[in-house]
Amino acid sequence: MTDVTVNQNERLRRPAGIRSIRLGDTKVSYVPDGDVRLRPLDLLQDTSEEVWAAHPEYLDATGHLVGSIGSLLVEHGDRALLIDAGFGPQTLEMPEGPVGVIHGGALPHSLAELGRSPEDIEAVAFTHLHVDHLGWACHPAPGGDRPVFTRAEYLISESEWERRDILEEQGMTEQVAALAPRVRTIADGQEIFPGVRVRITPGHTVGHAEYVITGGGRRLIAFGDAVHSPLQIDHPAWSAAFDHDRARTADHRRRLVAELAEPDTIGFGVHFADVVFGRVQQDADGPAWRPVDA
Repeated sequence: MTDVTVNQNERLRRPAGIRSIRLGDTKVSYVPDGDVRLRPLDLLQDTSEEVWAAHPEYLDATGHLVGSIGSLLVEHGDRALLIDAGFGPQTLEMPEGPVGVIHGGALPHSLAELGRSPEDIEAVAFTHLHVDHLGWACHPAPGGDRPVFTRAEYLISESEWERRDILEEQGMTEQVAALAPRVRTIADGQEIFPGVRVRITPGHTVGHAEYVITGGGRRLIAFGDAVHSPLQIDHPAWSAAFDHDRARTADHRRRLVAELAEPDTIGFGVHFADVVFGRVQQDADGPAWRPVDA
């Protein structure tokens, strides 16, 4: 086993820290909020004990799949956009199901490490309306009752916001109420920030959105929860238990994997371990995720 392989295996077992890459005049940075430990067989129900025995590099010492929880900061000149808002200052442990434990809380500190404050964020664009992406948009700033993002609009795909009744049925009435005054709905193909366009990709949720960021002759696809683990790049037919429409998500993921293999294309997997930025390379065994660090 080469040193490069050992290093990548270590990265697959730890949540991501701050990482940044440049796309010409645009800087994109992963902003950590926390992490999640997932039960692999419950998350990817088409897998087996044999699959995970063959891929121990993805699992921590307790047998959990390690995932990151955070946001993507997009900076262009003095302007700043945030994609998703982490999980917020809370911890949740689940005795059964895909999630073992999930926690957040680090996002404001992580923004400060990147030289930004929440007041700098002009908009928060959401991939979808799950609690591990809404986070700080629904929690007051530490030590008070004011919103964290004091001047940001909340950008949500029109089809996702139209079905906010799904959230209310799941007991998320307070979150919907916190979002509502700031929401501006967005449509497929719309440019929401210099070099950033939304595309609607239903499957994980009814109005799931991805964001395509271009600059410097490269593009980055922030694909939200279309993919939860780099292992799904190798096996795009494996959908996650959280997917609203598993067949539709699998179809989209096959197309996405092919797109990520195109030249000058980078992916951003918000729930990947410490390999959030990467590209797809074809090798003898098929497509595989390769980290990109610059």
